Amino acid sequence: MLRQRRDLNLTREDVGDLIDAICALATWHDIHFLWRPYLRDPRDHLVLEVTVAAGCEYIVSYNKRDFRGVEKFGVEVVDAREFLETIGELS
Repeated sequence: MLRQRRDLNLTREDVGDLIDAICALATWHDIHFLWRPYLRDPRDHLVLEVTVAAGCEYIVSYNKRDFRGVEKFGVEVVDAREFLETIGELS
């Protein structure tokens, strides 16, 4: 988010506040299933696993191509601007 904050019209403090809010709202989830190897980058496997385990609808990433095929898990990959537009924070 810091890299894209100017495009999103956010200050560093705004980004910090958003990250703090996300952490405050987060819920711990145990992962009981693995689909490895499914993605090209092994570091992205944990993101996919926790996304599915938590029942999330979105993965927010500027590396959308790294998550090709996750639609089969009922997940949509969006960048930060798309996500903020989806939730009504940007028009």
